[in-house]
This record gives sequence, C-alpha cells and structure tokens, in this order.
Amino acid sequence: MKLTKEFKDLEKSAVELTVTISKNDVAEAYKSTLSKYTKNAQIPGFRKGHVPANVLERKYGDSIKADAIGELIDQSFDEIFKEETEKRPLPYSQPVMEKMPEIDLTKDLTYTVKYDVFPKVEVKNFTGITVKEAQVTITEDDINEEIKAMQERNAMVIDKKDGVVAKDNIVTINYSELDDEGKVISGSERSDFVFTVGSGENIYKIDDDIIGMKKDETKEITKKYKKDDENEELAGKTKKISVTVKAVKVRDLPAIDDDFAQDCNEKYKTLADMKEDLKKNMETAKNRKIREMKNNSLLEQLVEKNSFDIPASMLQAELDGRWRMMAQQFQTTPEQLDKMIAASGQTKEAMLEQWTGDSEKMLKSRIIVDSLIRERNISVTPEEIEAQYAKIAEEGGMTVEEVKKHYDDPRSKEYLIDDTKENKLYDEIYKEIKVSKGDKMTFKQLFEPQA
Repeated sequence: MKLTKEFKDLEKSAVELTVTISKNDVAEAYKSTLSKYTKNAQIPGFRKGHVPANVLERKYGDSIKADAIGELIDQSFDEIFKEETEKRPLPYSQPVMEKMPEIDLTKDLTYTVKYDVFPKVEVKNFTGITVKEAQVTITEDDINEEIKAMQERNAMVIDKKDGVVAKDNIVTINYSELDDEGKVISGSERSDFVFTVGSGENIYKIDDDIIGMKKDETKEITKKYKKDDENEELAGKTKKISVTVKAVKVRDLPAIDDDFAQDCNEKYKTLADMKEDLKKNMETAKNRKIREMKNNSLLEQLVEKNSFDIPASMLQAELDGRWRMMAQQFQTTPEQLDKMIAASGQTKEAMLEQWTGDSEKMLKSRIIVDSLIRERNISVTPEEIEAQYAKIAEEGGMTVEEVKKHYDDPRSKEYLIDDTKENKLYDEIYKEIKVSKGDKMTFKQLFEPQA
C-alpha cells in the first residue's frame, strides 16, 4: 500500500495522525469489496454470484463504500504500526475519527484520527534529591511483643468465673436504643453482639459504662456525645441505651515456653529456636519496608522534578481498574457497586474524583520507572533470576524448587523479572544520589501508617 503519514503531538500525550492513501489503492480496495458483495449477494431475480455490479452499487452503494474505507483504514494502521512504536496507540485508547472520509475513486483518500500514546519522559533532573533511610534496630522487646501477639492468637476463650465485666474481657450483649418514654426504638435492637471491652468497637462506645456489670444483668445507660464526635449520627446528641450482658469471657493465655513454641510451629524445638526465627523474619520485613519507603521517597521527588501529563485514557483505565477491584472486595459487580454507593448517598463520580490525585502520582511513578529502565538498558540474566529464587527461598523458609514452582506461570515469571529490573534500577540510582540516615524508630513505628 502506498501511503503518507503525518503525526502531530497534542496535549496530554495525545497524537493526531493524518494518513493519505493513494487513489490506486483506493480503487483496488473498492474493487475488492465490490467483488465480495458480488460473490455473496442474494437478490431476487438473480442467481447468487451473478448480480451485476451496477445493481449492487445502486442497492448497497453506501455499505460498499463504508466497508472499503474500513478495510483501507485497517490495512493502513497495520502497515504504519508494524514499524512505528513510539506513536503506537495505547491498548485502551481507541483512535477517534471526528469525520469519516468520503471515497472518490479518482482521488487519494485522506483521514485523520486522534488517540493517546505512552508518555515520553526523559528523567534527567536528579538535582537536590536526598533519600533518608530509617534507622531501626530490632530489640528483645520487639521480639517479645511479637511473641505476646502469638500468645494471644493461640489463647483459649473461656467463661469468666465471677461473670463480672472488666477491661479486655470478651462480652456478648443485647442492646437497643430507648426513646424519651423508655420504649425501644424500632430497628435499633441488636442481639448477641460480641466485642472486647476497651476496644471501642461498638456503635455507642459503651465500654466504660458496662464495666462492673454481671452476666444476665440489664442496665439503662444515658450518654451525651461531644459535638465533634466522629460518628455524625451521635455528635452533640444524648442517647439512652438498654444493655443486657449475655456472656463474659476471658482469654486463657498459654505459657510462653518450649511447648508453646512447638505448638506454634513444628519446626521449632525450643523457645530460643522460635525467637531466632522471629528475629530473622522481622529483619527481612524491616529491610523490605525500609527499601519500600526509600523507593517511594525517590519516586515522589522524581515525579515532582520531572513534570509531564498523563493521557486521559490511561488515567481512566486506572480508575476503572480500581473500581473493579473494589467491587471484587465487596464480592459484587462494578454495576452493583455503583448502586450500593449511590444508596449510601455518594456517587461513583465523586469517589473517582477523590482517587484521581493518588492514581496520577502512581501512574507517573510507574512511567518514570519504565522510562529509566529502557533508557539505561537494564536487563536481567538467567543467573540473576536464579539468585532471586535462592533469596526468596531463604527469606520464606522454602526450597528453591518450591519457589520455582510458584513462578512457573509465565505471568508470574514476568513479574519477577520486572521486579528484579526495578531493584537493579534503584540500586544504580542510590549510587548517584545522596542517601542519608533518617529518623530512629522502633520496629512497630516502622509499620505504622505514615502521616
């Protein structure tokens, strides 16, 4: 096919492509399309495959021309993007043609489309970038705290002998809200509600009010809530609640000894074995978290210093993906999720708007990483992947063969390769920028949500 093409860059990584196809190719495409109609058309009075061309053109002229144009556009796209990579449309960016061209067998055919392309960004500005590395030392207290959490997870829940409610007891209650006359407000009743006293995990925050109550005791509680209470339904109001304690239980904690270690995992013979393994796992988690924080800090600064726009279709695809993931979490369909959100007084559009800022930053970070990997020609060797298998096996307490089996799926293997490339990129960059000591913090603080 003989054609000419012209690309024009637009805002937000959009492109306008103008293509001109020679009149000879236009005539040939029209002739080919007409021939297909001739072979397949069935018109009363004519045998199949013997309908005269002029009859077909009178009856199906517009359709024949439209099909011929479609064939020409498809063929020209295939030819243009067989070699053209930088200006290739994004997978989720359907080229838009504002005006369909008219076919004239005596003239060249020209059409114009607009679509989004992968953003081109040259990350050159590393000036002034400083990454801080958190200083964390795993102490005996950290290990003991982890063991305490394991002790609580392995605790037996038993009835409390005296049946008197105290902090940290697990209680089962029936409750309802009362009106000014002391009558139950319909719809406020709740039976067999279970929570831990002191956790605040109940609507009316009545933890302190039920302390001292006994099993099967009923009590009317009057509570006045502050105007700035986090629960808008309670803020500034006074509520009267009827509470009946149905059960009071305590956690029977196992002794922390060699038997406890063996019960937690058969690979442990002694408590010392468990402590040593816990420290090793905590060191791995610590190093992984610190590196994650360093990488995030680096990317935030690179995004800020290297400005570029995200294509509208790329951002929309990301937001749609997040919406589908949210639907999966709620075990429903995206369409049903839309109705659920609307029923709660919100809208899908408002939620997507809230997500936009974070989604743009995440996409820009991803684009910067991809661009730097290509620019620096970062690749991984089979030997480096084998080293990754060994590292994962050691950190996870598995055999190398078990790890390889996990990554046997091509998509999983590709993920590991991409992850290895990224880590090589970060290692290169950290040699080029300033990495300084960050704040000292405990192991627990390291994993607390960052402000």
